[in-house]
Amino acid sequence: MPTKRLKIALTKGRVEKQVLPLLEQAGIDCDLVRHKQRRLIFDSETQPYEFILAKGPDVTTFLERGAADIGIVGSDILVEHQSTQYELLDLGIGECQFVLASTQDFDPKAPRRKIIGTKYPLITKRYFDRLGQDVEIIKIEGSVELAPLTGLADAIVDITETGTTIRENHLQIYDYLQPVSTRLVVNRLALKQQANAIYDLVDRLADVVNANAKKEVMPS
Repeated sequence: MPTKRLKIALTKGRVEKQVLPLLEQAGIDCDLVRHKQRRLIFDSETQPYEFILAKGPDVTTFLERGAADIGIVGSDILVEHQSTQYELLDLGIGECQFVLASTQDFDPKAPRRKIIGTKYPLITKRYFDRLGQDVEIIKIEGSVELAPLTGLADAIVDITETGTTIRENHLQIYDYLQPVSTRLVVNRLALKQQANAIYDLVDRLADVVNANAKKEVMPS
């Protein structure tokens, strides 16, 4: 009886580029994905894995609907989309931070009701709820930095890695909300049905992540 393949939904783009070296260090052949051209599904003939390249929000949908066994996606998307699947590993890559940012004349303590632009309305609402502030949230799909510069919003909640884009757009950071990184998440049913194969992969990746972390802290 042939071995059932683990279906791995991988966020394409930046996450994909950062994750492939980790998978290869864990002994997984990723040549098909590296030479993907326009393909989005890769079924290996030599390994029990099938890779699906998708946008981050769609990775969570594949997991929730059982179309993927494992998802590799940013924690920002998991929180915003209220994922109910099992998060098993922080891959230690794609690390960045949610921030509140605006122009220099913005007063975060002003008593008036503020308008906040963001791609992440749920995370933004939770943040202002914790502060006890009632705000109007505008969802923006493109360049969030434009919102306070054009008067569309008083401030923004967005993700930044270094703060460079924020500074280059003459904005400043007023608060830090929560950290973000890339996580490995497992479909609940798949974990019951293919526990050995899933934990084998997770353990191998965890060894790679821990080894890489030790290299980073070792003195040169």
